[in-house]
Amino acid sequence: MLVLLGDSTAVGIGDLVPGGWRGFGPILSSSYSDNGYRNYAVSGARLADVRRTQLPQALRDKPTAAVVIAGVNDTLRSDFSARRMHEDLDHVCRELTAAGVSVVTVRFHDQGRVFKLPGRLRRVLKDRIDEYNRIVDVVVARHGVRCVDLHTMPGAYELETWAVDRLHPSERGHRMLARAFAAELRAVGHDFGEVSLECSGGRELTVWHHLAWLMLKGVPWLFKRGADLVPLLWADEEPAEVFGPVVPAEVLPADTGRL
Repeated sequence: MLVLLGDSTAVGIGDLVPGGWRGFGPILSSSYSDNGYRNYAVSGARLADVRRTQLPQALRDKPTAAVVIAGVNDTLRSDFSARRMHEDLDHVCRELTAAGVSVVTVRFHDQGRVFKLPGRLRRVLKDRIDEYNRIVDVVVARHGVRCVDLHTMPGAYELETWAVDRLHPSERGHRMLARAFAAELRAVGHDFGEVSLECSGGRELTVWHHLAWLMLKGVPWLFKRGADLVPLLWADEEPAEVFGPVVPAEVLPADTGRL
């Protein structure tokens, strides 16, 4: 069985089909000979939510493979703590691998190159993403899990890869994720087939969708996140935490695979 743990990207936001969000989960699971699939991701989830709520649910399913994609919501908050993120991701990967689950996670791209932000804010958020990516490197090496680097993934910075909000993948972007995850899981012996990048079933976006999103979703989101994000414009630089050497939204139903 394949399980998904994480935030709105794992929920499938950005790939809207009749009935709700689809995303890379159903696309990936349809290429898996095992055929079992559960999605425990929740929009807005942080790594602590994955650890405390989603992980116990997923382990009860006795999965054989898992995709873990979370951390961006942590970097957008005023209580950002790289040390807590390290502890949470390490716990999730340790528990899954100890249960015999093959795990794939991600290193994140420079979101400021896709979602335009003021220069100072972009630099602060990039520094946080870079810090989290260093955590991912440590945890991946420690537990032997697989990893997809979104920064180096071909097409990662092309506009068609992203949904109207520039924060979530489009259908094409979700298909790219599904293809990359399938390749990583094949490398450790799972029977995943090739994933097509040909878009089908997703909503085609027009300039009016972009304008409507900006007014109805984008501006309200900036106000909602303002209490966390605006202080970063004047925050003092803080030294990165050291973890030691590397060792061996719009609420719509998601396709969860749950009955």
